[in-house]
Amino acid sequence: MSMRSIPYILAFGTVLVLGISCGKNDPPPDPCASVTVVVSGTTMNPASGATNGSILATGSGASGLTYSLNGGTFQSTGQFTNLAAGSYTVTAKSSAGCTGSASFTLTNVVSCNTVTIVVNPNPTGVTPCVNASGSITAAASGGTAPYTYSLNGGAFQSAATFASLNTGTFSITAKDANGCTGTQGSIVVGTRSAGPLFTAVRTLIQNNCVSCHNATTANGGVNLSTDCAIVSAKDRINVRAVQGTPSPMPTSGLLPANDRLAITNWINAGGRVTD
Repeated sequence: MSMRSIPYILAFGTVLVLGISCGKNDPPPDPCASVTVVVSGTTMNPASGATNGSILATGSGASGLTYSLNGGTFQSTGQFTNLAAGSYTVTAKSSAGCTGSASFTLTNVVSCNTVTIVVNPNPTGVTPCVNASGSITAAASGGTAPYTYSLNGGAFQSAATFASLNTGTFSITAKDANGCTGTQGSIVVGTRSAGPLFTAVRTLIQNNCVSCHNATTANGGVNLSTDCAIVSAKDRINVRAVQGTPSPMPTSGLLPANDRLAITNWINAGGRVTD
């Protein structure tokens, strides 16, 4: 016998009791109880003052999805066009009526035709005898911060300094928060000048040592005729010309005290061409 709601009456003396039996007419389970509809998407911002923005939304987690913008009529796709700047909510609804929503914000795109970004570079030359020791630090203005920077058309980076450069000519492009760009080309990274400490030592070497230590006559295998050769031999110069160990350089005897002090000062400063 099928169970149906059947009214019944019981008589108890003069009292009538009306009852309803329970059965298949109980509420059905919620079809969305275990369903999560997730909405994601991409946006295209409108030009300043225009209504050419768009949202392309995609739903997942259920089938038969349709889409509504800001509570409007549902449609078969998640693409909404002709939008102005503002905040929007896209709702996805499944064929079973399960829903999920996501918020999107469109902002006006600034026209770069009215923006002039100026790049001010500050190059540092290569230290002689130190490979890839040059750098360029840039500062951008005229747009909307923050800026990112590109060297010679490479990838943009947030840091405004490009290091490990050799000598050459470079260009830097700055891009602001709205995607507007400005470029400064013909940035020259040259070679740093010799410092006064090194210049004094080089003069001493040329006057006292190069006659015996050059490309043609390299006594002891040492050639001191170039700047980099002098830097490479600074420890030997210190031992021989300052300390006189195991024999003095030059062979005629130790240099005067002032000359030896000049070599010591240069070595203590780092023994570089640039001091």
